[in-house]
Amino acid sequence: MRRKAGFTLVEIMIVVAIIGMLATIAVPAFIKARSTAQKNACVNNLRQIDSAKEQWAMASMVSTGAVVEAQVNEYMRHGVPACPGSGTYAYNNVSVSPTCTVTGHEL
Repeated sequence: MRRKAGFTLVEIMIVVAIIGMLATIAVPAFIKARSTAQKNACVNNLRQIDSAKEQWAMASMVSTGAVVEAQVNEYMRHGVPACPGSGTYAYNNVSVSPTCTVTGHEL
């Protein structure tokens, strides 16, 4: 009798189990890398906003007080970027660094 070539059910189950174990290891690492990338992008956005705010303050000769956000937006090349973590930015005072509503996203 000739035996047909192919994989047995046990061999296929072992391969599926190995793939499942690799996925359980890779998914948390991917989620952590994604959140770290979002945080870094948000911090860079905050730096750009702070720089634009300082440029506006120097051009307007303002050292303290409220910031006119619409005028500061003119100093940003493409406008104020959105927070990658779905937060919002607040930069309404010249002497205070801009902030994000997402916890952990700060300068």
